[in-house]
Amino acid sequence: MRAGIFAAVLMALCGSAVGGEHADPRTRTYVDPVRIVWTSPAQQEYHAIHPKVSGAEVLLKPRFGQVPEGLFWDGSGCTLTSVSHLPAGILLDFGREIHGGVQIELGASGTRGMKLRIRLGESVAEAMSELGDRGAQNDHAIRDGVVEVPACGAIEFGPSGFRFVRLDLVTSGSVRLEAVRAVSLMRPLVRLGEFRCSDERVNAVFETAVRTLHLCCQDFLWDGIKRDRLVWMGDLYPEESTLLSVFGTGEGAEVLRRTLDYMVATTPPTRGMNMGDPYSMWFVRCFRKYWFRSGDDAYLRRHASYLAATCRRLAGLVGQDGHLSDTLVHPFLDHPTKHNPPAVWAGLQGLMKLTLEDGAEMLSAAGESEVAEVCRKSLARLASYRPEPHGSKQAAALLALSGLADAKAMLRDVLACRGVEGVSTFYGYYMLEAMSAAGDNRLGLDTLRNYWGAMLDMGATSFWEDFRVSWTNDAFRIDELPVPGKRDIHGDYGEFCYRGFRHSLCHGWAGGPAAWLIDRVLGIEVVEAGGRAVRVSPNLGDLEWAEGALPLPQGLVRVRAERGKDGKLLVKTTAPDGVEVKVVYR
Repeated sequence: MRAGIFAAVLMALCGSAVGGEHADPRTRTYVDPVRIVWTSPAQQEYHAIHPKVSGAEVLLKPRFGQVPEGLFWDGSGCTLTSVSHLPAGILLDFGREIHGGVQIELGASGTRGMKLRIRLGESVAEAMSELGDRGAQNDHAIRDGVVEVPACGAIEFGPSGFRFVRLDLVTSGSVRLEAVRAVSLMRPLVRLGEFRCSDERVNAVFETAVRTLHLCCQDFLWDGIKRDRLVWMGDLYPEESTLLSVFGTGEGAEVLRRTLDYMVATTPPTRGMNMGDPYSMWFVRCFRKYWFRSGDDAYLRRHASYLAATCRRLAGLVGQDGHLSDTLVHPFLDHPTKHNPPAVWAGLQGLMKLTLEDGAEMLSAAGESEVAEVCRKSLARLASYRPEPHGSKQAAALLALSGLADAKAMLRDVLACRGVEGVSTFYGYYMLEAMSAAGDNRLGLDTLRNYWGAMLDMGATSFWEDFRVSWTNDAFRIDELPVPGKRDIHGDYGEFCYRGFRHSLCHGWAGGPAAWLIDRVLGIEVVEAGGRAVRVSPNLGDLEWAEGALPLPQGLVRVRAERGKDGKLLVKTTAPDGVEVKVVYR
């Protein structure tokens, strides 16, 4: 039976296209460069000036997107001239993080067999680096390579994640660049959910969080677009939360369903996803969130037996004393907690409670009542043990959200301590959720401004795999050339698997603040599966007003909340037919 389930899922993933041909779900668009960051300096040798870059500013002007025919073009292209070991080079800025490649159009040249070295970078410093320099690499996507270029033709290089492109002519002679443009590959998702408020910095964080998530919606819901172009199930929950709150549960969630199907098809329920049991826990949580928002009972029934087998195995990891078994494979929360094993186990205790609650609810709805009861019995044992967070904001957040610890106590003792120290781009979403659970959205908004906002101050147009505000001390921005005597915020920091330039500057898990702003600041909370009932309870913190919308299967629930002259909150809502809305004032 299990083989039949896997076969059905694989057929759904592969589609029914004749001859194995499948349409790319992404849209291809062109992006022109906005700035010339650098050109190779001319050098004096034997009374001749070389290398030479001329006409570079032409690359910033509107071009035809077509290599000119004939040899009598007006010669207005950008010319790179190299001699011997001295390559001519240019570095272009496309203004924002892009997923895709670069297209280079070349005019007529008297020399054949010319070669360009192409370097894509998420920062200026990465685009200027050498392979092997502070983690610069081609893992997951080739971002640094040498290609032969045609005369009177065009080439494309990529895809990867990048904002900056450096081109160097590594053979002697000249080439004429008629145009250089990025080729963006993105799913054409229609934005439905909205958020705006009285603070433009918060609005900028929302917009950047949405773009970060959107960039990672590729063939599947990926971790990153340069490195980790992979499905990591345990990292997906913040991405899914923003996807559902902004792009909805219909066509916008197709990439999520495809991703969940892929994980089912490639992981037997007897094993942990991505080689670890915590990621199977997150699978259950992600599945429940999609089902509860969408009300997609058919999708739930389709995967019910897999969910039942997974939940039965996870429930068996709870001992009679309520502690998690040390047979749990690969205990992991977040990279920064690797230095604090007791906090990891404390956080997993909270995660297991949330998982089994979600599992019991789904399995009951799917008719798997026997395994749902197994989950409830494990929950009863689990609740008897109340671990300490051991100073970790990650663990404190999960303990607060699971109810294994009082949310206000976790806020007071851990989450509100040391400012944004200890916040991470991944678990920062759960920290914001825990702050809301404790009723303190003012602290959540300050965290948003001071943590995610600090990345914007350093030139970010998408949010990063990890970040510490202390990295900004005496560091130059990612859109600047290296500054002597200053730290490189990209190349000099990071640890574990993301040291230096290997560090991803567009990681989907960092997009969680967009969901938090809609769900917790506007306070639009789905309380019945399929969006049939919604509670609206805005908590504006220190904002004067906020407005926006949450997409549901029935349509948009819109909310505007603002403070009246007497300080009281005024809330206006509109909702589609079939959705019951209850406004709760704090």
